[in-house]
Amino acid sequence: MTVTPPRTPRTDDPTSVPPARDAAQSGGTAETTGPAGTADTAGAAGTVDTTGAAGTVDTTGPAGTVDTTGAVGTVEEACGEEGRSSGDLPTASRGFLARAALVTAALSVAGALLGLLRDQALARLFGAGSDTDAFLVAWTVPEFAATLLIEDGLAFALIPAFSMALARRSQGAPGDPVRALVAGTLPRLSLAFVAVGALLIGTARQLVEILAPGLPDPALAVDCTRLTATCAVSFGLAGYCSAALRAHRRYVAPAAIYVAYNVGIIAGMYALGGRWGVRSAAAGVAVGGLLMVLVQLPSLLRQLRRRPGVGEQVVTHEVPRPLDTALLTTVLLFALCRQSQVLIERFLASQLPAGAISHLNYAQKVAQMPMILSVMVCTVTFPVVARALAEGDVERARNRVERDLALAACIVLLGTAAVVACAPQMIEVLFQRGAFTAQDTAATAGLMRVYALGLLGQTLTGVLVRSYFSAGRGSWYPVGAMTSGIAVTSGIGALSVQAWGVYGIAAANATGITVTALVLLAGMGPRSVPVGVRGVLRELSRPVRAALVATLAGALAADRCGDALLGLLVGGLTVTVVFLSLGRALRAQGIVHALRSVHSATRRLSHGRS
Repeated sequence: MTVTPPRTPRTDDPTSVPPARDAAQSGGTAETTGPAGTADTAGAAGTVDTTGAAGTVDTTGPAGTVDTTGAVGTVEEACGEEGRSSGDLPTASRGFLARAALVTAALSVAGALLGLLRDQALARLFGAGSDTDAFLVAWTVPEFAATLLIEDGLAFALIPAFSMALARRSQGAPGDPVRALVAGTLPRLSLAFVAVGALLIGTARQLVEILAPGLPDPALAVDCTRLTATCAVSFGLAGYCSAALRAHRRYVAPAAIYVAYNVGIIAGMYALGGRWGVRSAAAGVAVGGLLMVLVQLPSLLRQLRRRPGVGEQVVTHEVPRPLDTALLTTVLLFALCRQSQVLIERFLASQLPAGAISHLNYAQKVAQMPMILSVMVCTVTFPVVARALAEGDVERARNRVERDLALAACIVLLGTAAVVACAPQMIEVLFQRGAFTAQDTAATAGLMRVYALGLLGQTLTGVLVRSYFSAGRGSWYPVGAMTSGIAVTSGIGALSVQAWGVYGIAAANATGITVTALVLLAGMGPRSVPVGVRGVLRELSRPVRAALVATLAGALAADRCGDALLGLLVGGLTVTVVFLSLGRALRAQGIVHALRSVHSATRRLSHGRS
């Protein structure tokens, strides 16, 4: 596989538009980046590299050889060992990103499936009553910790910081900027994590009273909260490791953390459930959080033990480099505002009959699976956007964000259509057993359909907000956008909960996050990566239309089947065929590129077998 050498990073304002690149001379490289991908053209001794979503095709020299890189090779090669020059990371090709996304997708799906098994075990062992309501109030702590410390908040601050340190390292900065960043951030953040964890344990009773004042058994919720409060430490360290590894383009260990986490919870419930009841799930959360750190630690230590490259100076005493305070403040406030939707739901639902919080939880967990898979795309590419801005390549960052929006929207809309069309069959197959009754299935399926209306907004929010923070500077605009969405969620929820109950809460959630996404999209420009807003909206309208038709067709097909499993399979297949066919006919960018990549990969595999 041919690797494009890294460009020399710019030393001026990282977000300034770079000058036009000069054409490569003999043995040099000129790179042209467009919405459809990248093309690298070299001289007589160079390489023409065309990358696709499923691999790369390299034609080298006059006699050019064809090199297909896909399933061949180790996972570590696909996720970081793409080639190095003086210890630096190369410019990521689309083939590399596709393989990284494939590995991340596989592990993310494994984690999501284990999450479903976790929820199935919770439903089967403890049902959907007051005990599970108490645990789910305590579950608020790891939910907040995951958003603040792993998925959004801390990652938005750390990945650009590590990307900038790696860019400075490639420039030959004295010492090792990466180790200096670790020395200036990890000890302080660790102390903060421990302090917050201790505070949560000490104030668990007051926290439960605030979160769910109408809970029938607050003592059980307090016990569970004290166990889950350990996530403030374990999730913080896990999030730090994930951000550092992704900035180094290591994706295997960070993608495996939720596999380890859910294994810990499931093991805890089955090992201790008979003696501790639902407290065993909270103990499993504590064990799972520890496993999230341990699964990443060996890979991170290998990166930090890196030897200096040729020409790099070795400095015994490195100056610690702390994180930018404004950046850290704004990203944590954004993540806190975003996760506060859960607080609003739990607060309003605690005043409804027992089981309301559980129904909301099960519906939300299943409905959000398409969103998790779609945001996975920008999880892989966020370090690429941050590195492009650190090097002053705004055009490459813009093209990457626009491609992410198109692909992520298609993924989540396909999932949304399937969720809305097959909700009753999906919940019956997944949960209706043991203490989870047919009435629970009907209530959860109805809620899941309402939640699904906000999935596109959640995905757009996840993709767009990364653009605001990818330059490594604090921005208050995303916080304001999220605050406006929270205001909408709170207002609609408070007004509708008495009349519509849990359905009003779910509708408020979907409306609020959609408003946030629209406000973020309207603000794209000088504050973030300058994507074309009108072009994005025009592109999004195509898969939306395909999803509407696919939902109707899938619902009709699923309802004609008497068996839930058969209805789920038939309805899901109908949704997929109709959505992809219409999306291709409407020329939706994400669908067209995905189908071309699958076709290209199939042809290469067939050629290899022959």
